[in-house]
Amino acid sequence: MDHAATIAAVVAVLNTSQLIIHLSLRQMQRNQARRLRHRRDGLKSESSTELSETTRPSAQDITVAMGHVDIVERRFWARETSTDWWDRIVLQVWDESQWLRNFRMRKGTFLELCELLSPALKRNDTRMRAALTVQKRVAIALWKLATPDSYRSVANHFGVGKSTVGVVVMQVANAIVKVLLSKVVTLGNAQVIIDGFAAMGFPNCGGAIDGTHIPILGPDHQASQYINRKGYFSMVLQALVDHRGRFTNINVGWPGKVHDARVFRNSGLFRRLQEGIYFPDHKITLGDVEMPTVILGDPAYPLMPWLMKPYTGALDTEKELFNYRL
Repeated sequence: MDHAATIAAVVAVLNTSQLIIHLSLRQMQRNQARRLRHRRDGLKSESSTELSETTRPSAQDITVAMGHVDIVERRFWARETSTDWWDRIVLQVWDESQWLRNFRMRKGTFLELCELLSPALKRNDTRMRAALTVQKRVAIALWKLATPDSYRSVANHFGVGKSTVGVVVMQVANAIVKVLLSKVVTLGNAQVIIDGFAAMGFPNCGGAIDGTHIPILGPDHQASQYINRKGYFSMVLQALVDHRGRFTNINVGWPGKVHDARVFRNSGLFRRLQEGIYFPDHKITLGDVEMPTVILGDPAYPLMPWLMKPYTGALDTEKELFNYRL
């Protein structure tokens, strides 16, 4: 290409660019004028001047002018939610029976629980949003744990996001373990428990033991180990309770397929009972037998000097009476 042809090509490109810019400016002005006509009558007049004085259109402006896209104003937004149900109905209207039915505790117990967990659950407000109150956090967790509702359903009830429900449930669960577990799940006054079981017909008894299955989703690893004898995925919770049914010792985490006796033999409770250090040294004499403080279990548990289980097989009157009391 000779020198004259090169100059001509450059001039053509410049002319085309100028034409595109000219067309883009005219199109932008038309669009702006159309938008201004639809705005409120009170818009200041100088705003239209500023909008029409653009001299260096961006690539986006040129694209708009060529008819490829339409510019839309972007705004920050948040989904509107309502907390009226919690604030105005549950807290102010519900009676004790409704609290017990839905949260598995009375309102007074709920408020006491919130006060105990407050140091671990209280959060500060941020510039973006107000923090959930301790009461609302505890209520969300209790509702999810006490009902079969989905995370989405719980979120709609309390006016929060679905992911927030998942986070709050874990926060409350961790706070309970950290703050309350060692204070609440404890033997307490052993003599009161022994007297309570004696009043029910069994002497020198310090607790009753059993296991229960907590349903879970099937894990990816070794899922078959978590299928219990009833055919669903679970983890085993072993609990020792007092004469009023309150937990005094727990062990949780074994796969659902594991037998109760194996869970028991591998628990810290078994070791301490075997060493005679779980209960205070309190023995009584029945006939010619010295009887230590014992716990009661069903036939799944091993018979031990400190663990009584029912008789099996053909039973005489005394054995039937023993099983009845146990």
